[in-house]
Amino acid sequence: MGGNSPCASCKLLRRRCAKGCIFAPYFPPDDPHRFAIVHKVFGASNISKMLQELPVHQRADAVSSLVYEANARVRDPVYGCVGAISYLQNQVAQLQMQLAVAQAEILCIQVQQEPVAMPSPVVPMDSSDDKSFFLHNNLPQYFNLASNSSNVTHESLKRESFFGHDMVS
Repeated sequence: MGGNSPCASCKLLRRRCAKGCIFAPYFPPDDPHRFAIVHKVFGASNISKMLQELPVHQRADAVSSLVYEANARVRDPVYGCVGAISYLQNQVAQLQMQLAVAQAEILCIQVQQEPVAMPSPVVPMDSSDDKSFFLHNNLPQYFNLASNSSNVTHESLKRESFFGHDMVS
């Protein structure tokens, strides 16, 4: 940089910002936190080595990734980005399960509302042995998943996640 103000990395490291400073294009002086967090997690010499090994056109993306991972590591020192990804994947699985339960509820309601078509009997039945009466009056209890689905959803959300943490209680 070499101009008026040193880049954020040189300012934090308390050194003079040389004209060809590798950090200057990616860590501007108006955003010192960006370099501070990356420096805290990876160290200035490691960042410098990584940037020098990359072609110039890939460095900005690499710095963005380093900043993202450093922020994730500060929030979750053990898993970092992987912990965030696992959490989101667990949420997606839970939402897919809730969607499947809702779709099953819709299907059950549709089945309950449709009249049951019974084949015409070859031999006439008397009214005491009317199977359609039995079927029409008892069909809702066999397909009544709608009243129990909230319990299914609640119980499935109580299950432990992949890492053994309760995500929803």
